[in-house]
Amino acid sequence: MTQRAQAEEELRKLSMEMRYLEQTAEALQQRIGMVNAAITDLTYANATIDGLEKQKENDEMLVPIGGSSYVKVKLADQAKIIVGIGAGVSVEKTISDAKADLKERLDELEKTMTSAQQQFSQVAERMNSSRSRLESMLAQARQGQHTH
Repeated sequence: MTQRAQAEEELRKLSMEMRYLEQTAEALQQRIGMVNAAITDLTYANATIDGLEKQKENDEMLVPIGGSSYVKVKLADQAKIIVGIGAGVSVEKTISDAKADLKERLDELEKTMTSAQQQFSQVAERMNSSRSRLESMLAQARQGQHTH
């Protein structure tokens, strides 16, 4: 294989690696965004539970229903909360159990976020080194064309 053919093959491989890394980085960014949204949701739920602890039975409350809209309700039982546990299943829990459950889920999401951010950093580093190598090879190829 000639030197030129080897250089072309390496350029082709680097180009494929760059595309793969870009797709991986995009997927990781989407994952980070989804985890961040889940963290925000659980943090909001935790703050709401903190507020509920200060309420009494039959207190009037405004409950968000989405779109910056609220419905006025009377609190029937501030000691129990219905908590989603996944797959569309919900269970009734005490406030302390619900808070412990939410904290556990938040901790898991924080670990997932840290892992995804580390993976993203590694992919970004590889992209930078591949880009530098690609630019260097292209510069060499251009110089080679000028000397012939």
